[in-house]
Amino acid sequence: MSDASSQKVRRKHPVLKVAGGFLGALAIALIVLVLVWQWDWFVPLINRKASAALHRPVSIAHLHVSPGLRTSVTVDDLKISQPEGFEKEKADFASAKSLTVKVDVWRYLTGRGLFIPVIRMDTPRGDIISLMNGRNNYTFGDTSKDNQSASSSSTTTLPDLGEIDIQNADIHLALAQLKTDMHVLVHTTSAQANQKGNVVVDLKGRYAQSPINGHIVGGALLSLTKPAEPYPIDGRIANGPTYVTLKGTVDDPLHFKGTKLALHFAGPDMSLLYGLTGVPVPHTPAYSITGNLGYSENAIRFQKFEGKMGSSDIGGNINVNPHLKPPFVEAALHSRSVDLADLGGFIGAKTGEAKKTAPPSKSVLPDQKINVPKLNAVNAHVTYHGDHIRNKDLPLDNIDTEFEVKDGAIDLKHLTFATGSGKISAAATLEPTKNEQFRTKFRLDVSRLPLSQIMKATDTFKGEGTIGGHVTLTSTGNSVASLVANGDGGTTLVLDRGGDVTALLPDLLGLKLGSAVLSALGIPNRSRLECLVADMPLDSGILKTKSLLLQTETTRTTGTGTVNFHNDTLDYAVTTRSIHPQILSLPGAVHIFGPLSGPNILPGAELVGRVAASVGLGVLFPPAALIPTIQLGVGEGSACERAVREANTNPAAGIAPGGTTGGGASSVPHPSKAASSGKPARRLTPAQVKKAWAQKTNPK
Repeated sequence: MSDASSQKVRRKHPVLKVAGGFLGALAIALIVLVLVWQWDWFVPLINRKASAALHRPVSIAHLHVSPGLRTSVTVDDLKISQPEGFEKEKADFASAKSLTVKVDVWRYLTGRGLFIPVIRMDTPRGDIISLMNGRNNYTFGDTSKDNQSASSSSTTTLPDLGEIDIQNADIHLALAQLKTDMHVLVHTTSAQANQKGNVVVDLKGRYAQSPINGHIVGGALLSLTKPAEPYPIDGRIANGPTYVTLKGTVDDPLHFKGTKLALHFAGPDMSLLYGLTGVPVPHTPAYSITGNLGYSENAIRFQKFEGKMGSSDIGGNINVNPHLKPPFVEAALHSRSVDLADLGGFIGAKTGEAKKTAPPSKSVLPDQKINVPKLNAVNAHVTYHGDHIRNKDLPLDNIDTEFEVKDGAIDLKHLTFATGSGKISAAATLEPTKNEQFRTKFRLDVSRLPLSQIMKATDTFKGEGTIGGHVTLTSTGNSVASLVANGDGGTTLVLDRGGDVTALLPDLLGLKLGSAVLSALGIPNRSRLECLVADMPLDSGILKTKSLLLQTETTRTTGTGTVNFHNDTLDYAVTTRSIHPQILSLPGAVHIFGPLSGPNILPGAELVGRVAASVGLGVLFPPAALIPTIQLGVGEGSACERAVREANTNPAAGIAPGGTTGGGASSVPHPSKAASSGKPARRLTPAQVKKAWAQKTNPK
């Protein structure tokens, strides 16, 4: 009975028999699958999907997965090849011996967000290339402007990160437009005791054509994603002769919330900073400056900086908006004490490294060309004030200037020097035109400039007087020298009641001829200057003479001739006559000609003849030697009054001197205009000068 019943029960449950067999087979299959499973089966699929997404071949050798509440995924021998057009590069675009990522699956499934507790990279490599034509190997996907603007306006939310471990990373950067070929070496250190780990970056190679070496230590990479924790930075970078240190903290660096960074930089020439900052600076002497570096979403700020530039101090604030195209720079600068020689680079004079490396200039005027690409790199508004000027040749009181650079054009609103009760003020505009030239308008105003202030460094000076007048220039060129050589305009200057002409004349005319010329002119030592009028038009780079009068209490000197700025030569004749009858004075013209940098001085035939006659008579009858030196005088007259009146009526500068000198008097009838040959002149040897004298005294 029992056997029959048990058989009946088994016949009534056939489904259980089938289900049991299926489950058994499934269990056996799972056991077999576990025993033979290889995650590498997914490698071809991953390679295809990654290659399609990155638009370049991607491969991994092995895939390892450790499932669990915290799933770990590791890929071995990761290689990302170069994109199309860069196949000839020896190195892969990116590679790594291994890459491991752990994900907290349970936290994600329970809706608490994505958490990645570990990212570990072993020996990552990179090869970042940008060609001179702008093509690069690091742009992924669609690079249209619409996509770029959309991506830039969107906010990227990063997952919560735990440990980030990078070992022996080496990123090669070859950026042709920046003239850069360097390696960025990165590794992280582990946390120890109460100290968090760090990321360490070393720079080696060349940046902006100069060697670069850098060592930067930052906080743990994890801290970058924690806005509440200030991120520490301590870095030192040497780019050629330029040295930069940066130390402090950054608040929420991923969102530009704020900084507390001390920046110090030093070097032989600020123009070398262009490669590091992208902001063009004229050539300067050696400098060392320290300030506070900050940034926000709209600006990078270098504030409350102080330092030295040459023998001058320099300080102020600089703000840069890098989001504008081109970037906009606003600078408010000041100096307590400044040497004008340190500012020479702003007008094209060679200072700093430019002075060391530039070939000798043949021009007496600054010939440094305006760098048009650098000028177009930024728009700028700059103000500068120097409280006190130190200059042994021209001791002015202070300097104040303001200028703007916009779309390659320069607008010098004013450049003002104050001295005593007077001032010198310049204004100019430079508009870019073809062939990197600039259409320029320039005006210099000299008003009530006290001569005693200018000549106070000269211990032989005595007397008072004021200088006033104007200089104008309209031209096209790309340096001070070319602008003057191509320019039209003029100079109208009047000096009323001056001091010691022996100390004044060489510097005032800019000829640096010395006391020998004054002696040749017959001007007695320490003569008191009554007036000086210079009314000289500039015509296509040749400075001509309408009026040139220098009158002392005993002599009257007039000049005629030209200065040719095409070849930096002059051809001038200066004649001195006595106002009162006197002896021991040799009248006649003195010819000054040749290169401006070292002209020849040749006494005229009348002067040489009188000297020869004096010597001859002295041999026959010594008292008779005084006869050729006696002048009957030209009379006191009103030459100064006439010269000033003519300069005010028809000034060469186009602007009458008016009351710029106080109550002075002025000018002479126009001397004849001497034409310039336009041919380059050379400095004569002593033998050639003697031969020229002989030809003038003994004409055939």
